[in-house]
Amino acid sequence: MGSLQQHSILKGDNINWKDKDNIIHRIFEKTVKNCGGQAAIIHEDENGGNYSFSYDELESSANRLARNLRKLCKPSAKADSIVAVSMIPSHNLPIILLSILKSGMAYLPLDVDYPESRVKHILGESEPLMVIIDGGNKSIYEGTLTLTFNELWEESADESDEPLDHEEDPEQLAIVLYTSGSTGVPKGVRLPHATLVNRLLWQWRELPFRDDEQICIFKTALTFVDSGPEIWGPLLQGRTIVVVPKQVTKDPERFIDTLEKHNIQRLVLVPSLLQSILMYLDIRNDTETLKSLRLWICSGETLSQSLAHQFFTRFSAFNHTLANFYGSTEVMGDVTYHLLNETSQLKDIQKVPIGRPLDNCIIYLVNEDLRLVAHGDVGEVVVAGRNLAAGYIRGRDPHKFVSNPHAIDPEYSIIYRTGDYARIVKGILIYEGRTDSQVKIRGHRVDLAEVEKSVGGIPTVDKAVVLCYKPGELAQALLAFVTVKTGASDSGLEIENHLRSALPSYMIPQVIVIEKIPLLINGKTDRQALLAMYETSSCNRDAGKINCDYTGVPENLLAKAQILFSTVASVIGTSGRFAVDINANFYELGGNSLNSIYTVTKLREQGFEVGITDFLKAKNMMEILEKMSQSGGKNVKNEPEKSKFIIEVLDHSHRADVTHILTESFYLKADLERWLAPDVLRSDYHELMAALWHPLVEKGLSFVVKSLDDAKTMLGVALSFDAYDEPDCVITSKLAIVFEFLEHLEAPLRETKLPVGKGKILHCYMMATNTDLSPADNVIIMSEMERELLELATDKGYLGIFTTNTSPLTQQLDVDVYGYEVLLDYQVNQYVAPDGTKPFGQAPDDQRAVCCWKTISPHP
Repeated sequence: MGSLQQHSILKGDNINWKDKDNIIHRIFEKTVKNCGGQAAIIHEDENGGNYSFSYDELESSANRLARNLRKLCKPSAKADSIVAVSMIPSHNLPIILLSILKSGMAYLPLDVDYPESRVKHILGESEPLMVIIDGGNKSIYEGTLTLTFNELWEESADESDEPLDHEEDPEQLAIVLYTSGSTGVPKGVRLPHATLVNRLLWQWRELPFRDDEQICIFKTALTFVDSGPEIWGPLLQGRTIVVVPKQVTKDPERFIDTLEKHNIQRLVLVPSLLQSILMYLDIRNDTETLKSLRLWICSGETLSQSLAHQFFTRFSAFNHTLANFYGSTEVMGDVTYHLLNETSQLKDIQKVPIGRPLDNCIIYLVNEDLRLVAHGDVGEVVVAGRNLAAGYIRGRDPHKFVSNPHAIDPEYSIIYRTGDYARIVKGILIYEGRTDSQVKIRGHRVDLAEVEKSVGGIPTVDKAVVLCYKPGELAQALLAFVTVKTGASDSGLEIENHLRSALPSYMIPQVIVIEKIPLLINGKTDRQALLAMYETSSCNRDAGKINCDYTGVPENLLAKAQILFSTVASVIGTSGRFAVDINANFYELGGNSLNSIYTVTKLREQGFEVGITDFLKAKNMMEILEKMSQSGGKNVKNEPEKSKFIIEVLDHSHRADVTHILTESFYLKADLERWLAPDVLRSDYHELMAALWHPLVEKGLSFVVKSLDDAKTMLGVALSFDAYDEPDCVITSKLAIVFEFLEHLEAPLRETKLPVGKGKILHCYMMATNTDLSPADNVIIMSEMERELLELATDKGYLGIFTTNTSPLTQQLDVDVYGYEVLLDYQVNQYVAPDGTKPFGQAPDDQRAVCCWKTISPHP
């Protein structure tokens, strides 16, 4: 093995799985004998229906359907016998898949949302013997026998429920999956039973189910290769699969509740979904959430080191495993893996490794001539072994599956050229990018050439260049830069709408119409210039012309709508993918708490007022329009009415709740402390509050906010001191660095720019909100505390309020909404501590600390 590694070869364990019964449905039949009465499938649909099928019921139902399918389709042993399936995930889906395999045929998934042109291409090339659908219009499948699941179910009622007996082979086709093609045309990957079984046998050996791990979930789209192990991995091991609807997976709150409800212990997900879950958990005040989910498998996209760090920061107490899988549909989804159990494994590496090969697989790194590169050098990843697909439908792209020049063993006689670059470091594989135009979008492989061909095929498009901005990163965006033909006036959004009839949703780029395509001296497209154009200008569309739809706006509100819609469109910019119309919700369009404040500010600059609360709580644009008024017109309150909240001056009864809110808010969300992690602990905030508590209560300048409807729940807390009457506080934890930094900024300002003496400056020391608040409610409570702070300072006779903000949200609230004057705007990564270090040196350049002052006009 050592000599092989010197020539950039990595070999997985050689395990003899050869068995004539290594066929998916035959393994299932053996499983049924041991757990027939146990639940195999659970499905809770969106309408409240609950469905459960036992292993015995699944086996007998699939046997009846299989017998009928074989009669209807008459599969041939001499050619691929395929049944296409276009169904939404439900309890019926695993039943039909198992019945297709039992009938001796392979299943080919068709996403129910695929455009008609894509469906027709796939059906024309693969020539399935039948299409099974949920219902609806059958005309799209014209030319192929098409039945609904219910029709097939009824026709199979009188069939025997005994298994079929016909000639079978592990090398026969089990699944066909269509992927994006480099020629601009999707191509079908042929996956035999033996290929899927090798992947499953490795999984059961390397990552076995625990005795108490009874329930797993099926949530991955059937058209995505990871659905294979997600369905068959548990079912062939006697576990229960819970079918999770797509709508639930997209909603972090509902998805996490589902994982918790069923005590799920393993999850396959793309890194972007992992980030969504971690972001959601950060705002939940429950450190026990998902503690049972011990195995997290990332696949389909590049797993960044920063995301891995976030994962272990969140779950450091639970001994979770984070697995990074690498592969493609042509190698059964996964062909290498790397397991992480703690943050220390990320030390001294710049990328999360993709690891070592699975059982019965070999990785070679080669140059353009398929010669092995030297150990440590970057080369193209080529794969041989049991995980390989059996080529493409109709023998497409023969240059991808070629003879292996480096092996004699017939098990490794064919290699697949992945088009990926990698290098070997200390016996593990490090991913280094691609050799062609393929990228991963939401876990799906997308060939830019296919997208470019579709964009260029639109009659009004003259030229098109499709690029991926920041591929592999969480900020990546699929972009199409186009010029239109003389006389055409198509907008980017109109071109995107044309593409919906040709491409799946995940392949539709943001279309940017430009006057001409920039070229290099050699005449080739200047791709970097296009990406720079996108990055520097954000390529915002003409909001008034393109992003806005005024259909249904009452005539008396049209003038306000033109201001509101165009402002929302310009603020959201490139993150928005839908037109702003009367029914649009600001957050669904791509808005968030921060740019909601910016929108209100921009409206005010144009002479229109709308309350922050009204804006945040509005269900749609119509509700905002009804609350808007022109400056000088009907009075519109910018803040929530005080009567909705209870303000209580800080006293000793508040201590536990205040300590909890401040600890959780700053520990989870503080903008400075995160650069000191993991050296800052929750206990540090408890010690800080213990040191400050008695002076805070004694001075009487701090308060808490509670709801009028629920006086037991504390919503927010604001702690303040007189700037010239602050207590001496010795801080022994790493929090001392934060306070040293703040003093470094504030001391010169107190001495040179602010009034001197006690009773002149109210120093807003710390402000925090309950972490259970929604983003909108968070802003509302902060607004209420700011209003109360101003009233307090006025009543006490202070000349003004002084505060330093490190949160972009509070910075924008104070400056743009409450009229604070910026005294200092400081780039935090430039701070040099007394010991000569830069404690916040890793912070980005746009992270700022803003010192502000608000002059108070005395009461008349």
